[in-house]
Amino acid sequence: MVVINETKEYQDLGGGVRRKVLAYSSQIMNVELRFEKGAKGAMHSHPHEQLGYVIEGSLVYHEKGSEDVTLHAGDTYYVAPNVEHGIDCLTDVKLLDIFTPMREDFV
Repeated sequence: MVVINETKEYQDLGGGVRRKVLAYSSQIMNVELRFEKGAKGAMHSHPHEQLGYVIEGSLVYHEKGSEDVTLHAGDTYYVAPNVEHGIDCLTDVKLLDIFTPMREDFV
């Protein structure tokens, strides 16, 4: 499967957050997210493993039971299943998130 990014549209999630599902199978999903400066990714958890890559911008990453970490373009984070996590955007932010298995709630 090949996905041309510009053929996909963002879904407006409100609060300065937009999501674009790029490609997925039953076992893996690739998602691009955009956050406006000051936007928040509310604390939440899910049963999926998640890898995130900061393409642009800076954010504060929160994970329950851990110290907050400031991340910048080029940084990566891992979220284990069922771990509560969230972000606060210090600038406009563009992320690439990968989930396994895929997030059925995103399609």
